[in-house]
Amino acid sequence: MDNYKITTLKNGLRLITVPMPQMESVTVMVGVGAGSRYETKKVNGLFHFIEHMAFKGTKKRPTTLAIASEVDGVGGEFNAFTDKEFTGYYLKLASKHTKLAFDILSDMLTNSLFKPEEIEREKGVIIEEINMYEDTPIRRIWDVFIRLLYGDNPMGWDIAGESRIIKAIKRQDFLRCIDRLYYPENMVVAVAGKLNDKEIKNMTENFFSSLRAAARQSAGSGDARRKAGQKVTKSIKIKQNQPRLKLINKTTEQGHFCLGVPGYNLFHKDRFALGILAAILGGGMSSRLFLEIREKRGLAYYVGSEVDYYTDSGFLLNRAGVRLEKIQEAIKIVLEELANLTSKKVSQKELNKAKEFTKGGLILALEDSKNIANRYAAQLILEGQVRTPEQTLKLINKVTVEDVQRVAKDIFKPQKLNLAIIGPYKEETRFKKLLKT
Repeated sequence: MDNYKITTLKNGLRLITVPMPQMESVTVMVGVGAGSRYETKKVNGLFHFIEHMAFKGTKKRPTTLAIASEVDGVGGEFNAFTDKEFTGYYLKLASKHTKLAFDILSDMLTNSLFKPEEIEREKGVIIEEINMYEDTPIRRIWDVFIRLLYGDNPMGWDIAGESRIIKAIKRQDFLRCIDRLYYPENMVVAVAGKLNDKEIKNMTENFFSSLRAAARQSAGSGDARRKAGQKVTKSIKIKQNQPRLKLINKTTEQGHFCLGVPGYNLFHKDRFALGILAAILGGGMSSRLFLEIREKRGLAYYVGSEVDYYTDSGFLLNRAGVRLEKIQEAIKIVLEELANLTSKKVSQKELNKAKEFTKGGLILALEDSKNIANRYAAQLILEGQVRTPEQTLKLINKVTVEDVQRVAKDIFKPQKLNLAIIGPYKEETRFKKLLKT
């Protein structure tokens, strides 16, 4: 898929098209360089809230039903998502309805009403979403780990925010944040699927050419307008010189834990070696942790490892939901496997398997135009460039046995460990002892 094309419009908006002629569908995605790391504590959760409000009515389509009916009327799929540094809005439908996708997305992003009564109503929805996460340990443990890792700063705060903060957010808060970060140079339109480049460019110009004017006008105040286009945030890196533990005492049927370490950012030369390392640890049903914790001992149903990369930091975590009385045993196994990767090189056979597992996952994901649009939009926004799947596969292939051990030695240090636990446990001492071994 190296036949992509990037076009920059007069207003600074970038368009990236990725033809997939074998398909009859198309995904149109608008990516924004906005997310929870750009929030203050006073409005934590606001960018996620903005995403919700985009579906609550526009000047042209004044209700949620009006928007949804048009999408349902062509059998389309539409949604949005918010991360720490990136927000995406997308619509996937039959390619013959591509113009409708542009019409709806541009309308949502430039003409949303933000009616006070809808804001108040949606607060209840978001608070219930937060409550749902609280009641779902397999999901909540991730948030607990992130807060433990980063601390009390925008990278450590929950993307959805806190209920008390959500209740206090006002209409003007939305308008200020949109004006500050929803401007053309900080946005990308990514289109993947069956498409015609010339037609797509014309649609983008027709529907998004007034984006800057719409964003600035929405702010409604001189101070907010002067801040438009200022994407300013402090670098947030993980500083740690001793192991950390966070225990959430909660009645559960399983003990859920995340054990991880700071990793690398999006631009680090060893980013792909770290990804292979995670695959070796817990990337599939034949990975080390899956075999040791689930298959050999029957301690867990879910167990795995994952990595995440941001513009100035990243991490590797291992997580599992285990039998309550066996949580210490499971944590010890993870610690042992981390130590093993630093003291002994993996075999070439295990390395090759991890590479093929990683490459296979990428290839399967790229069969979906939504994943492709997301991939290209996020790369262009966050990294300032596009890496094709073919280029990524080559970088994965270059990872050596020596690379894996070198990365393991670099990041798996006792003072860098972070252990988050949710379960019916009250004594922290026994878990602290594990981190000192």
